[in-house]
Amino acid sequence: MANQPPDAAAQWNARFSGETYVYGTQPNDFLAEMAPRLRPHSRVLSLGEGEGRNAVHLATLGHTVHAVDASSVGLEKARHLASERGVALETQVTDLAAFTFEPEAWDAVIMIFCHLPPALRRTVARGIVTGLRPGGIVLVEGYTPDQLRYRTGGPPVEELLYTADALREDFAGLNLPVLRELTREVREGTLHTGMAAVVQLVGEKPAPGARAP
Repeated sequence: MANQPPDAAAQWNARFSGETYVYGTQPNDFLAEMAPRLRPHSRVLSLGEGEGRNAVHLATLGHTVHAVDASSVGLEKARHLASERGVALETQVTDLAAFTFEPEAWDAVIMIFCHLPPALRRTVARGIVTGLRPGGIVLVEGYTPDQLRYRTGGPPVEELLYTADALREDFAGLNLPVLRELTREVREGTLHTGMAAVVQLVGEKPAPGARAP
């Protein structure tokens, strides 16, 4: 979920206020595909976690997950989902513009359909690079501008959509074993429903002394 404009928290609280999980309770397909890349028992930061489906999935795999979102309602539902699945989450209600990235604190960071204005997106990306431990990874999936033709989810505003070129620049300094734009079917709850244009990224922080290409 996007954490801007300033009234976004109220908007997302309203969207998440019902009993239904609007993006479902199953993990994002790309996250599930790439989760085996995480180190065992990783400390994971999930940004724009929403109602918890991705954080809970990683917790069921044995990872310790810190879920951040501007919506207190979403994170309350995330904790409920975690309890139902027999796992625990750390949660933090904050706008990403106010989040502090502790240096080399995380084995992995995930950002799934978390759409931010360009300046904040770049700031958060640099924070992620700083916050990753050497050998740590970041997983990102977002909609591209081509998604405006499909209208099956995501913000209807081009500046909030992502491209491979923008993410390559945002995550300069990381190895990028996966960076691709593609069209795929996304079925996540009631709000991501059909063919979609997405960009997917896996970034790996080089070990000390190593250099990213």
